[in-house]
Amino acid sequence: MSVLPFNTGDELLACVPRLRRYARALVGERAAADDLVQDTVERGWARLASLRPGTDMRAWLFSIMHNVRIDQVRRGALSTEPLDDATPMPAMAERTTIGLELRDMDAALRLLSEEQRAILLMIALEEMRYEEVAQALGIPIGTVMSRLARAREKLRILMEGGASVTPLKVVK
Repeated sequence: MSVLPFNTGDELLACVPRLRRYARALVGERAAADDLVQDTVERGWARLASLRPGTDMRAWLFSIMHNVRIDQVRRGALSTEPLDDATPMPAMAERTTIGLELRDMDAALRLLSEEQRAILLMIALEEMRYEEVAQALGIPIGTVMSRLARAREKLRILMEGGASVTPLKVVK
């Protein structure tokens, strides 16, 4: 077993808030996002020895999270959220215009494909560079740029009240 640099574990823990924010935006519900972050950190911690010196830990962890998310989607996990009498309900006073806009944005993000949503969130929310996103997702930078452009356009149309966005046809 190799000895890790003292700050590697601290560096991993420092990435958790950003992982959590990204997971929450990607998955949509708090419990599933927390599970995704936990699985990501667990996998990252187990593989810390394989982290090459000079590698951006944040991009490395986002890559792990992307792969964990793909595994979850392939398994087809049922998305549920338990409700009971203790579940807080939003008060009418809290429903502001900003709150409604955020709700609409969240709903529009859910209409994007998983691939488009992941790239849009990494760039817009996490402020990652195209190269970092390409590395994290294991795809060419040109694919990142085209998915981002399509995601932004679809999101713009949805936020302007577009009833539906027709998907691109696959031409062979």
